Amino acid sequence: MQGRPNTTDDMVQGQAAYVAMLYLNDSYSENVLQTRLNVIGVQNPYIGKGGIVGAIKDLAKMRSPRLLIVDISGVDDPLERVHELAALCDPQVGVIVVGETNDVVLYRSLKNAGVSEYFFKPIVGDVVGHTCNALLNGAVEQTSPGIGIGKLVLLLGTRGGAGVTTIATQLSLYLANERKRRTVLVDLDLEAGDVALQLGVEPQRALGEVLAHPERIDDLFLERGVTHISDRLDLLASLEPLDDAAHYEEDAVLSLLTNLVRTYRYVFVDLPVHSAIHLPRLMRQPGTCFLISDCTLTAARDVARWRTALGANSVNRTTFHILNKKGADFALPFDEFLHAVGTPPDVVISYKHEVGRASVLGATEVVKCRSFMQELGPALQIISGEGVHAPKRGFLRGILGG
Repeated sequence: MQGRPNTTDDMVQGQAAYVAMLYLNDSYSENVLQTRLNVIGVQNPYIGKGGIVGAIKDLAKMRSPRLLIVDISGVDDPLERVHELAALCDPQVGVIVVGETNDVVLYRSLKNAGVSEYFFKPIVGDVVGHTCNALLNGAVEQTSPGIGIGKLVLLLGTRGGAGVTTIATQLSLYLANERKRRTVLVDLDLEAGDVALQLGVEPQRALGEVLAHPERIDDLFLERGVTHISDRLDLLASLEPLDDAAHYEEDAVLSLLTNLVRTYRYVFVDLPVHSAIHLPRLMRQPGTCFLISDCTLTAARDVARWRTALGANSVNRTTFHILNKKGADFALPFDEFLHAVGTPPDVVISYKHEVGRASVLGATEVVKCRSFMQELGPALQIISGEGVHAPKRGFLRGILGG
């Protein structure tokens, strides 16, 4: 396994990642790890500075490696830093933490946070080398919630025109470009989906092909079949010919998403209602489901029906209602809508003429509508635990390609 030159510029482009990245605070540990990695065939690992703090800083702009080794020596709150690091790492990354404390409570806390293994100094070369080899060869299964599996987010409009695609693209863009989380957006409407259109790219045939032939799903497909929107955002979208009706089996969808959540921190699915009806197992997968509606009487009825169909929330699966276009000319008065729907919506987004105009021009125009993005804050809080912060200049520049 060959490493790559120790330059950050290649990594920022998102085209390649190191096999291993090391952030040790002492030369002895660094030399031991380099020697053991060389023995198992990993040459020229990336050598970073600053321990776990340096890793967090670098991974905000660099692609995750397959193996990440960080030092928590001298860090006041190592668990908080580990959780911060986990949010930046791709799910399949193996993480080894090195520290100075032989503490079983710390060890258990780190394992619960998703760390693959913890070693206290002085590290033993044979032992840590064996662990590195096992992680790189898939012999250690990631089972903890912090690192090891991404989050599935389904977005379902109760009927057409509710604004699902606009909301899906904005949530994905924000988490990818502002929060630096590796994100993929999947448009399961193969006949009339317009996620690609909003993001300004051409839909590919890869999604339709892999849903028709799920046995083709592998790492090579995930690398070549997606459309790269930005350094941290990928898209899977197909637009099938009108004379070739798109049909796919639920098993194929589940197989695809199972692979995606192992690769991406967030997997967003723009799900057309006519498909969702035929995908009952998908609708009950662990993750978050957003029911998105406008403020009409029909929408209130459909939200109530979907809540009944999906059932009560559980520890692993939760359903939330986003009410979009409150106050539009066609909308019910809010009090009447609340009475009709029965349960207050979890997120409320007001109707804005500028958002409607901007959505015609694409997602890069919608992101400029600051009030709309602020009202999406509660949805982001539900997904990631963080709301919308004041956008940095670099955020808009990154999305707009400037």
